[in-house]
Amino acid sequence: MTTAAFRKLIWDFYTSHGRHDLPWRTTTDPYRILVSEIMLQQTQVERVRAYYLSWMKQYPTVRSLARASLAEVLVSWQGLGYNRRAKMLHEAAKVVVQEHKGKMPETVEELVQLPGVGPYTARAVAAFAHNTDVVFIETNLRTVVVHHYFAGKERVSDAEILEVLANVFPKGKSRQWYAALMDYGSHLKRSGVKLNARSTGYAKQKTFAGSDREARGAILKELAHGPATKARLIGLLGDDRKDQTTTQLTKLLAEGMVQKQGRVYELPH
Repeated sequence: MTTAAFRKLIWDFYTSHGRHDLPWRTTTDPYRILVSEIMLQQTQVERVRAYYLSWMKQYPTVRSLARASLAEVLVSWQGLGYNRRAKMLHEAAKVVVQEHKGKMPETVEELVQLPGVGPYTARAVAAFAHNTDVVFIETNLRTVVVHHYFAGKERVSDAEILEVLANVFPKGKSRQWYAALMDYGSHLKRSGVKLNARSTGYAKQKTFAGSDREARGAILKELAHGPATKARLIGLLGDDRKDQTTTQLTKLLAEGMVQKQGRVYELPH
């Protein structure tokens, strides 16, 4: 497929079937786009939509998020999973206020210095907020490239995918291009195209049931209702998982996700 033909395929699909109504697609506010990118990590779009809208009512600006307590932030995040994302987003907001006078950084180099912001997220924010010409990979983009450019290859490296993405990239149209690619990749997946396992850079999400994530989530969910004793927390998932919940409670305490006051544990204020 020629570059021109590939671009036409993507643009045509986006024009007819793009998810133009996604709330983070109607803004160029870098804070709001950062929130969406953090929420969308390993989480389905439709699940994120309601949380994003609720979050923006509660924390409409980076300053409002920075002013909130970690306990408030963790309660607002309940149900999205991977709660450490909420803590890092909260810390990033405080850095923006303290070190950047409340103005979100614009460059990839600055964005990647924020807590919890890696190379992909920094580039995505730069693309969607500032229309910066950048090249990056995420799961839907992998699907598109492997499907159209590596149909007969079993193991495709990220370097190969990035080379294709750089070659087909339409300069000056970063914001719309990545939205279009992501929507088309999502469409391919819904149509039964499952190719990411052929990408050497792809890591399959681990099963939630029985995982440390489940144990951590159960502890934080319980503490969202108020302080609790250690005995209460480590027994949340049954006697056979007490060792696991004890380990995760210790880790949450060390990470600053929970705090201990006397004989009880609580979310940080």
